[in-house]
Amino acid sequence: MDLRETPLAARHIALGARMVPFSGWNMPVQYNGIVEEHKAVRERAGLFDVSHMGRFVVRGPGALAHLEGLTTNAVSKLAIGQFQYSSLPNAHGGLVDDILVGRTAADEFQVVVNAGNLATDRDLLRASLPAGTEFVDESLTHGILALQGPASVSMLSSIAPDLDTGMGVYHVGWATVAGARTLVSRTGYTGEDGFEIYASLDRLVAVWDRLLEAGASPAGLGARDSLRLEAGYSLYGHELSESVSPLEAGLAWICDLGKEFTGSAALRAQKAAGVPRTVVGLSMENRAIPRQGYAVFSGEERVGEVTSGTQSPTLGRGIALALVRTGSLARGAVAQVEIRGKREPALVVDRRFVRRS
Repeated sequence: MDLRETPLAARHIALGARMVPFSGWNMPVQYNGIVEEHKAVRERAGLFDVSHMGRFVVRGPGALAHLEGLTTNAVSKLAIGQFQYSSLPNAHGGLVDDILVGRTAADEFQVVVNAGNLATDRDLLRASLPAGTEFVDESLTHGILALQGPASVSMLSSIAPDLDTGMGVYHVGWATVAGARTLVSRTGYTGEDGFEIYASLDRLVAVWDRLLEAGASPAGLGARDSLRLEAGYSLYGHELSESVSPLEAGLAWICDLGKEFTGSAALRAQKAAGVPRTVVGLSMENRAIPRQGYAVFSGEERVGEVTSGTQSPTLGRGIALALVRTGSLARGAVAQVEIRGKREPALVVDRRFVRRS
């Protein structure tokens, strides 16, 4: 199957990026090295091309009720200019995708979805639209750039003079970016301050070039993954899947079980019966590096497995998220991760391994 490319593919190659297939796209995994790019985000600002992700607009008098019935979080609580983290569940309470939902007008909403689930999410959100409600796939006309790091405000302000620098986290608004009116949200996936910029495809290269000129460092999907893991963020296909509920994944806070939505009955039943699994953080006590699929033990009993693992560039040791049986591993306990036939000790810790200062 032919891989799709964003308008920035030539820029990535010219910068020496190593390109890899990802969810049907040819994407940069790294430029000068994952660790260097990771540290650039933590210390200054990194720029990611995440135009493989999808963004939809749902607008009209029935848009709010439509989204309330499909998503776990309370869309009605969004003020105009706010974003929220949410999810699309299936009828059994498993996760079809984790998403962002933003309100840009009284009856207009933005929905940002993962690349690998874009077609499924589009079909789900487009089905059974109420009369007079419009669905627009802006993935076809716009890309997304993520500028992340402590210097992101000053860098974006240098090319967007009317940017609202007081915009709160998980808020969205409009700014003139590199000369064009552009939707901008103060969101990201790294644990750092930053913005996601929804530029039209014909403006994407110009915005990318201007931000690099302003001092941002190009960063690939490798650093994006290590950064999100240090921040304790879930990733679809790792902590999240159709067989894992948001309650098991530690996302009860994005589930309004007082409203009716697809899978709400199943989630209420799971909560009442006791959530069987939970996600914990593991910090390796030696030089071993945990990886997805490695078995996790409490004593001699296998209690779960690693869902994401890496060597933390910030902490200099192996860290992991693991899906384990509820109650099997308390904070502060020592678990064992089986790595190449040997059980390596790991301390059970807060899943937020690194917090920005």
